[in-house]
Amino acid sequence: MPYVTLAQLTDRFGEQMLISLTDRGTDALGVIDTDVVARALAETDALIDGYLARRYGLPLSAAQPMLVGVAGAITIYNLHIYEAPPKIEADYKDAIRTLTAIAQGTITLSAAGVEASSTGSTGAQITDRERPFTEDNLKGFI
Repeated sequence: MPYVTLAQLTDRFGEQMLISLTDRGTDALGVIDTDVVARALAETDALIDGYLARRYGLPLSAAQPMLVGVAGAITIYNLHIYEAPPKIEADYKDAIRTLTAIAQGTITLSAAGVEASSTGSTGAQITDRERPFTEDNLKGFI
């Protein structure tokens, strides 16, 4: 399940921007190159899955509205061949920070049927056996 679709990208960023970023042929056709967008979407999905894999079972069972914006920002940034404008770059950095927070557990996703995995750490560990070295059995060595 992709985190963002071409239709959502078009709604958010506009058709003109997508045309200017994807129409890379020698002859400009004036249309969105869906193959270029599909590759960028696949790269974005792989990146997001990499951040989510430690905490969530993939693929996610339900669409996450927070991830639509994150995926959109990453995809548009990746579609820029050369230097991206400052706003696009700032959105990309914010998206990566959000993914990092999700991976660390600071931000949690509320997907039905998805359980956050525990870290396995419960705090203090107690040993129930006697200490092998005590003051009594070390007399003469101390």
